[in-house]
Amino acid sequence: MSVKGMVDSLCSLDRFSHHIAHIENIPARLPAYASPDPDLPGCINEYLDSHGYSLYTHQCECLTAIRNGQHVILTTPTASGKTLAFTLPVFERFYNDSEACALFLYPTKALTNDQLSSLHEFEAGTGIRTHGRVYDGDTPRDKRPKIRDTARIVLTNPHELHHVLAWHHQWARLISNLHFVVIDEAHRYRGVPGSHMAFLIRRLRRLCRHYGSDPQFVLSTATLANPGEFAEKLCGVPFRVIGNDGSPAGERRFILYNPFPEGYPENSVYREATDLVIHSLRHDLQTLCFTGSRKITELLTSWVKGDRCRDLPGSPDEIAAYRAGYLPEERREIEKRLKNGDLRGVVSTNALEVGIDVGSLDCVIMTGFPGTMMSTWQQTGRAGRKSAESLAILVGFANPLDQYFMRHPDTFFSARHEHAIIDLENPYIYAGQVLCAAAELPVVPEDDALFPGNMLPAVIESYAARKLLSRSKKGWIYTSSRRPADMVSLGSTSGDSFRVVCNGATLETLDKSQAYREAHQGAVLLHQGEQYHVDRMDLERHIIQVSQVDVDYYTRPIQSVDITVTRTIGSRVEDEMILCSGEVTVSEQYTSYRIMRYDNILSVEPLDLPPITFNTRALWFDVPSRLEGRVRAAGEDIAGGMHGVEHAFIAMMPVHVLCDRRDIGGLSTPFHESTDGPAIFVYDGYEGGIGLSEKAFELFRDISKTAYELVRDCSCEQGCPACIYSPKCGSDNQPLDKAATIRILEAMCARNSHQ
Repeated sequence: MSVKGMVDSLCSLDRFSHHIAHIENIPARLPAYASPDPDLPGCINEYLDSHGYSLYTHQCECLTAIRNGQHVILTTPTASGKTLAFTLPVFERFYNDSEACALFLYPTKALTNDQLSSLHEFEAGTGIRTHGRVYDGDTPRDKRPKIRDTARIVLTNPHELHHVLAWHHQWARLISNLHFVVIDEAHRYRGVPGSHMAFLIRRLRRLCRHYGSDPQFVLSTATLANPGEFAEKLCGVPFRVIGNDGSPAGERRFILYNPFPEGYPENSVYREATDLVIHSLRHDLQTLCFTGSRKITELLTSWVKGDRCRDLPGSPDEIAAYRAGYLPEERREIEKRLKNGDLRGVVSTNALEVGIDVGSLDCVIMTGFPGTMMSTWQQTGRAGRKSAESLAILVGFANPLDQYFMRHPDTFFSARHEHAIIDLENPYIYAGQVLCAAAELPVVPEDDALFPGNMLPAVIESYAARKLLSRSKKGWIYTSSRRPADMVSLGSTSGDSFRVVCNGATLETLDKSQAYREAHQGAVLLHQGEQYHVDRMDLERHIIQVSQVDVDYYTRPIQSVDITVTRTIGSRVEDEMILCSGEVTVSEQYTSYRIMRYDNILSVEPLDLPPITFNTRALWFDVPSRLEGRVRAAGEDIAGGMHGVEHAFIAMMPVHVLCDRRDIGGLSTPFHESTDGPAIFVYDGYEGGIGLSEKAFELFRDISKTAYELVRDCSCEQGCPACIYSPKCGSDNQPLDKAATIRILEAMCARNSHQ
């Protein structure tokens, strides 16, 4: 059987053919090779020869750039050999300098362990001793001193680094000899985590400067629209971007598969995905199916292995689930069996999206758009490594983003990769990281150039007044007893967080806004794909007590929003419309919540929560009186049209800006004092803002056009979940007027053309 046979079969069977929105043929790519100049050390060449490696052009370009002392960001696709590209220069440096050390940072433990195995193999094959070890929360205490004393390569994660930097005197040997900091899957560090990561790297650089080292940074990332800008913001140094991929790729067929061709499904997305997995296995294609949660992963796996799969050749044991929560040895066994071909089908969360080596697959099926073009190509890159042909299938959900791509395949396949956002000016992130830095080394405002902007003196003054910092001869030092790293979460802009506790164990921490929205009293909370009922929300102790449940309903809060503009930073006039960007104060009030089964409201329950008020960044624009008059003259509802524009604009932001729609809030109102009339606001849903609305202000033309196409091309008459309905709407999607939405968006696009 072949990929072509699978595609021909899908096209010929009525069961599947009318769901196929588009088939894209992506041609094969031939390899481009190069040779290092000067040559690598003999022991490394022997290792490469013994494994049949010939170096691609981008690998040699990376080697040359690092030899020349440059900081490098590699942006080539999945399976292009990025690991070898940064491993070669590290081992060459170790060969020439017996004291040289390196720090490797990974986002997940599974990837860390996978990469450790690769390093040990390289070490054994070359004879270059690195004593590489993993150092994280799972490392036994009795093994830690030896790792600190002997390891030349330490593999860890940002959270562990965040906590150990205060103990830098124990790491003096490694820091003083640190030649490289390798950050794999660097695109994971964007938004709030990325902004924290940027300051974490600056704290590390302060310590390196203190101990006399100046490491090179090597970043490995998925393809981004702004790799150079992103890398420089993340690390604070200039970067060489290497993105010309020299690796080969086989021909790929990519199917956009729409369970909602007429606006309503015959089966659920997951039933459609199950049938596609089974059909792929029938064609003897080794298949990986991505899902969005642990629960769906297990459910879909059971369907594939159950009655629907009885007529498949082979054993049900050839099909497995893969997700977080499994024991490490279980995950490694699945990875091994997938790589050697013992497993024919795997259903996985995005845990298999990152660069764990699972060999060459034939087919990838994605249940729903993964959220970014970057993740889409990361996931599809799991199939068809090197010269083998492959198949990728995206099964669309009913939401606006998925349906937009189903109706606009040309946009999907020509889409630029998103901009990754890092904000170095969020005052809450900045202040927390300054406190951590002061606990590591004295902070000297006149000399601490690694802290960008001009906020440092004011932050120090504020902490000094609260007795958290004191002046010493060497600078400002931390003087409280509590460790600041424990107070500063790398995933939050605020220290005002809640602990979610089940049977005495902490499941996770949520910032205040997320806790009010998702973990209020009576809510059904999802954690790693499992359902939990919120039994009690203790607002004083910031503890949320939950119990695990398995229910067929979900909860959705009802919210009101009020916005006050505090400072306008940028503005421009487009015809009559005024578009602004600046600082705002947002007040969110959760007044009640709905208990839902599918789309049916079972009941509405009251909530007694105080309002959440925070300062953030936003963009806003008015609806000119002439346009408002045209809407009213057509008998359309101006409030419903503005509400639809707000939803469509937010839904399409992730096409252009690397974010989740949950990172963004909105408000549309028939009158606002800042515009003296109708206004639409889009704001960052984080204290202090994280740069999303500012990037949207910059890309306003592109986002408006995409939002217009989304609503215009939807086949519904009154509006639906595929265009202007929002699952996150705090006012139950009322009011909405599709015709007015189209009229306003059309005018916005026309005005944009005058720029």
